[in-house]
Amino acid sequence: MTHAVVTGATGGIGRAIALALHEAGHRVTAIGRDPDALAALGERGLHALALDLADTAAIGPALAGLRPDVLVNNAGMMPRMGHFCDLSLSEVDRAITVNLTSALAVTHALAPGMRERGRGHIFFTGSTAGHAPFANLAVYCAAKAAIGAFAQALRLDMATSGVRVTEIVAGRVETGLYRDLLPTEARAAMYAGGGAVQPEDVAGMVLSVLAMPAHVDVARFDILPTRQATATGATKVER
Repeated sequence: MTHAVVTGATGGIGRAIALALHEAGHRVTAIGRDPDALAALGERGLHALALDLADTAAIGPALAGLRPDVLVNNAGMMPRMGHFCDLSLSEVDRAITVNLTSALAVTHALAPGMRERGRGHIFFTGSTAGHAPFANLAVYCAAKAAIGAFAQALRLDMATSGVRVTEIVAGRVETGLYRDLLPTEARAAMYAGGGAVQPEDVAGMVLSVLAMPAHVDVARFDILPTRQATATGATKVER
């Protein structure tokens, strides 16, 4: 049985991926902060690990001894939307730490074992925001752009060891990412009429990529709602 580690596994995309991997027969370590959500995952047979990834010094010790075949770096947060000049440095630091530094720290803890064993697959949940500009999201765009660049460079580092690396470039996905940033009505309008990918859709793509033969490395896959015509979210023209 292969072992998968999924960060940010207590909701949204991470939870869907963790459950899909579990149902596909993987032994899953689900990492998150929400005790109730972790308990619910534990009741379904996943190994729940409580860990605040913003505390990067705690990551190495917490993951010591884990030897996963699959790592999904999914944990992330959406910083307050607004002009960059109006953000505090503490907001900037937290957004970079959670969205970028923690993923590097988790990978640094687990990738060396994959290299030694000569196998493994590392995923990073990126975003269209890392590949196209969005107003009022400068720090988030910067962090996700860095994730994309790191994933592709890491793929080259790991290629000779037989370890695959994939960036997930997600468009509009119906999750709780904007729960604290937008009012209920605005979120409902954003997701109305089938205008969003579901977390389970992303999980299905992860399973498909894992199922590819070992000589195939899907460096990146973009997954967007059919009605999200462009990466920047332009709507279709009515005819």
